[in-house]
Formats: sequence, C-alpha cells, structure tokens
Amino acid sequence: MGLLYEVLSYNKVFVEEKQYKQYQSGKYPDKKLVILSCMDTRLVELLPKALNIRNGDVKIIKNAGATITHPFGSITRSLIVAVYELNADEIMIIGHHDCGMGSVEPKKLIEKIKKRGIPQKRLDILRYSGYDLEEWLKGFDCVADNVLHSCEMVVNHPLLPEGIPVHGLLIDPNTGELEVIRDGYQEKV
Repeated sequence: MGLLYEVLSYNKVFVEEKQYKQYQSGKYPDKKLVILSCMDTRLVELLPKALNIRNGDVKIIKNAGATITHPFGSITRSLIVAVYELNADEIMIIGHHDCGMGSVEPKKLIEKIKKRGIPQKRLDILRYSGYDLEEWLKGFDCVADNVLHSCEMVVNHPLLPEGIPVHGLLIDPNTGELEVIRDGYQEKV
C-alpha cells in the first residue's frame, strides 16, 4: 500500500470517529503569535510542547532552516498576512542546533538533482537566464547567524508596523531547550 492510501485509510477512521473535535479552534491565533521554524522532523511535536503551544494558539510557518532568503518571498508574505489579517502581535524565528541546512553543499545537491533525472539542459536554462542555482541552494555556516539574519529581514521590512517584537531563538532538537539570541522586547522595531 502506498503512503497516500495509508494516510487516507487512517483519515477516514479519524473523521468517522470525530477525533478532530479535540483540535478544533478558530483561525486567529489565541496567543497572537506567528512562528517561523525549520521543517526538521524532530520539531514536529517537540517544538509545540517545548513552547507550551496547542492547536489554535499560534501560526507556524516552516521551511528549510527557518530561513528568509528574500524580503518579498512567500515566507515574508506569510508573516505580513499573519500580522495584518490574523492579528499576530509578535514574531518568533526559531532555528535549531544540528540543522541540515548547515551542511547543504549546492554542488552535491545539484548532482543529486541530476541523478533523480533532471537533465543538465534544464540547469543550463536557469544559468543562462541569470539564475544562480548554487546561491539559491546554499545553506549557512552558523545557525545563530542565520536566525539573526532572518530576524533582520523582518525587522527592516518596509511593511512591518512599528512595535512588533521580532524574537530569534534556537531550540535543541533533542531536549527542546530554548536559547534566546534576539529578544524582540529589548530591540524594538
């Protein structure tokens, strides 16, 4: 049985037994907080538990490395929507120790892309179009610096209202211990 069918089979029982009722909440975050975090599998349950958040408390955006790479990309847009449309009053950017994005080597990743069947011709089209694929795929050297960089992208965004605290944290993916590397109350926009 493929994974999709396994998921659908479980989902059918989940809905029939009304297990969803324990997770029902409104669309606005009760704690008026939006979090950008890494997509690391170790954080799926650990992050909410370590922060004492439950369904309905916060908006969580996840991507590789909790990284904002462009001030007008989809991550920043989601943060802006959370602030203006969903009433979030604070932003947390939470990276983690032992992040896979810290070890991403673009040349090796491009080789894996080719091995999965993407022809060199497609890669050449990107290069000829002026797109730097290696730059786009690169990771980071220091997770704390990456979180601070992402915080600065938000803090300096022209559409962010004054007074929104932007916090930067690191989480230990084994214990859930948090480390504050930017206290948004101390460093107001």
